[in-house]
Amino acid sequence: MKKLIDYINSKVLVKVTSLQTTSVLTRIIAGLLTSKAIAVFIGPVGLALIGNLQNFVSSFQTISIFGFYNGTVKYISEFKDNVAELSKTISTVFYVGFVSTIVVSLFCYFNAGLINDLIFPVYNDYTYIIQVFAIVLPFYALNMLSFSIMNGFSKYKILIIINIIGQILSVSIALLLIYQKKIDGALVSVVIAEAIIFLITLVGIINRRSLVSLIQVNHVSLNFLKKISSYSLMALFSAVFLPLIAIAIRSYIIDNIGYKDAGFWEAMTRISKYYLMLVSSLITLYILPRFSEIDDDNEFKKEIFSFYKTVIPTLAIGLFIIYLLRQFIVVSVFTVEFEPVEDLFLWQLLGDFVKILSIVIAYQFLAKKMFWHYILTEAFLIVTLYITSIYFIDLFDGVKGAVVAHFVSYVMYYGIILLIFGSSLFGVDTEKK
Repeated sequence: MKKLIDYINSKVLVKVTSLQTTSVLTRIIAGLLTSKAIAVFIGPVGLALIGNLQNFVSSFQTISIFGFYNGTVKYISEFKDNVAELSKTISTVFYVGFVSTIVVSLFCYFNAGLINDLIFPVYNDYTYIIQVFAIVLPFYALNMLSFSIMNGFSKYKILIIINIIGQILSVSIALLLIYQKKIDGALVSVVIAEAIIFLITLVGIINRRSLVSLIQVNHVSLNFLKKISSYSLMALFSAVFLPLIAIAIRSYIIDNIGYKDAGFWEAMTRISKYYLMLVSSLITLYILPRFSEIDDDNEFKKEIFSFYKTVIPTLAIGLFIIYLLRQFIVVSVFTVEFEPVEDLFLWQLLGDFVKILSIVIAYQFLAKKMFWHYILTEAFLIVTLYITSIYFIDLFDGVKGAVVAHFVSYVMYYGIILLIFGSSLFGVDTEKK
C-alpha cells in the first residue's frame, strides 16, 4: 500500500495535475456544456441520434488508425534516442495509418447511405453527415499520430495546451452549431471535432518538424508492424465493438420503446462517462506502467489489493454521493424533461463500481500482452452485454433493463477475471512459506 501511496504522491499526482486532470476536467466541462445545449435545444430524441453517431465515429476512427495509438506511444518512448528504430516506428505508423485511413474514408463516403440506414432509425436521412465525417477523417488520423509522437517524447506541456485550446474551440463551435442548426448542427459538431483540434495540433507538429525527415517509405518495417500488431488488435477489439454494441442496444430501445427512452439511456451513459474519466486517468497512469514492471504473482497481488484499499473506498463514497444528488445532477446537466433518468442511476452506478473492480485487474492483459485472454474476455463481455440488454429491456418493458444489463454483464465479466487470476490473487503467498 505504501508504494502505491508514495507513487501517487510523487508521480501520479504530478502527472495528473500537469496533464490528465487539466485535460480531463476540460473535457468534462466541455461535455457538460454540450449536453446541456442538446437537452435545451434538441431534447432526448436528438440525444439518442447523437449517441448513435458518436459511437459510430468512435469506432471508425479507431479502425482508421489501426488502433496504433498506445503502441506508438510505447515504442516512440522506447526508441526516442535510437534514430534508426525511431524512423522505422514513425514511418510504419504513418504510412500504414495513412493507407488504412484513406480506405476507411472512401468506404464511409461511398457507402454513406447504407451507414445512415444502419445507425439512424427510419425516416432520418443524414447521409451528408457521414460524408463530412469521411472527408475530415484523415485529419483525425494526423492528429492522433501527432499526439502519439508528442506523448512518446513526453511533451506534456504542449499536450495540455493543445487539449485545452482544442476542447474550448470544439465546444464553442458545437454550441454555436447546436444553437443555429439544432440537431443538424449537433451532428456536424460530432464529426468535425477532431479536425478542429488538429488545427491546434499543427503547432506541436511545427515544434517537432525535425522528425519529418525520419518519415520515409523505405523505412516501413514489417517486423515492427508485427511487433505493434498485438497492441493494435487489442485496442481495436474493444474500441470498435463496444461502440457498435451500444448502437445496437440504443437502436433496439428506439424500435421497441421509443426515441425518448433511448435518449434517457444516452443521458445516463454520458453522466457515467463524465465521472469515470477521473478514475480511468488514474488507472491508466499508475496501473498499466506498474503492472509492466511486475514479474511475480506476489507483487501483482499486493498492487491489486493496495489499489482496492486506497482507491475503491473513495470511489464507493463518491458513487454514493452521486446517487444521493441524482435529481440535482439530472436537472443541472440536462433539463426537467430528463427526470426519468433518475430511475436509472442505481443500476448504472453499481455496474460502474464492478466495472472499475474488474478492469483494474484486467489491465494485466495489456501489461503482459496476454492477447488471447484479452480478446476472449472482451468478446464474452460484448456478447453478454448485448444479450442481457435485450433480455432485460423486454423483461422490464423499459430502458431500465439496459442499466440492469450493464450491472449483470460486469458482474459476470468480473467473475471471469477472478477465475483467470484466482491463483495469483488468492493463492498462497510464497514469501511467507
